[in-house]
Amino acid sequence: MSNSRRREYQRPRSRIRRGGFEYRERSPSKKYEDYAYVLDIIPVGIRKNQTTPILQAIGTRYFTLLEIIPLPDAKIEILEKIGIGKDTREKVKTISERINMDKLTTASLRVLEEAVCKIVEENERRFVEFFNKAQPITIKMHSLELIPGIGKKTMKQILEERKEIPFLSFQDISERVHIPDPKKLVVKRILEELEGNEKYYLFTRGSGQKE
Repeated sequence: MSNSRRREYQRPRSRIRRGGFEYRERSPSKKYEDYAYVLDIIPVGIRKNQTTPILQAIGTRYFTLLEIIPLPDAKIEILEKIGIGKDTREKVKTISERINMDKLTTASLRVLEEAVCKIVEENERRFVEFFNKAQPITIKMHSLELIPGIGKKTMKQILEERKEIPFLSFQDISERVHIPDPKKLVVKRILEELEGNEKYYLFTRGSGQKE
């Protein structure tokens, strides 16, 4: 295996190491998003004392759910990818707050899964690397088992296959391990994490963390 394939995940201070792999539990560390997908646009007057439109959006790196104040007269569409980082803002005035899933509007919930799918598709390599790098959480439990639909038998197949040749794509995983749709399983796990009831967070920041 090449040196590039042996790269370890970086370990921010907010992570803990179990079984050789870092997992994020609830942590106060700050993690900023550079881009987000718009889930809903709340017009002026819908909320009490609301004087500007409010965007609900999901970040493309940590899947952070946010409410955003756009610039006046900015033309923005649902499921549009917008810059929200300090150096990427063109249509955004300020980030209002981070929110939990239970504060999403009905319209936001309706397109949430589609937005998550877009993010996973755009960052396929990142999620495929999870299948290549994931390690045990405890002696009895592997992080791969946190993915819906992956039991111990499938987990062992993944470990055996990646030992021979690292996975290159979702299709490669599907063909070699016979998982019908790995992308769909990853999306499902992300949506579960966004609900905020998980002990371990593989792909998101976890709930309850404030900036």
